[in-house]
Amino acid sequence: MSEPTTESLRQKKCLPCEGGVPVIEPDQAVIYLKTTPKWNLSDDSKWVSRAVVCKNFVEVMAMVNQIADLAEEDGHHPDLHITGYRNLRIELTTHAIGGLSENDFILAAKIDEILS
Repeated sequence: MSEPTTESLRQKKCLPCEGGVPVIEPDQAVIYLKTTPKWNLSDDSKWVSRAVVCKNFVEVMAMVNQIADLAEEDGHHPDLHITGYRNLRIELTTHAIGGLSENDFILAAKIDEILS
């Protein structure tokens, strides 16, 4: 497998996953993180996250709605946490396999495009 790039991930669509997809191992996750450098890998390598601070509540809600629309289009849904009225934490994992899949990095790359 060739190393993914941010652009190659953005060109892909998340694949439906009901299990049976191999989990991305920690060493592979580090390679994928090069394409999404604003994301952090969890200590157990089962999810990636990104924190964003918005100007106000209206802005964070608009961002959540954009991410929700994108997630629906791709059929892969992040966990979104709003705290302190303007802080957003985005977490991605593939629940069906209990860890990371390429879908998580595809969606992370697309979310980064929205946030840029």
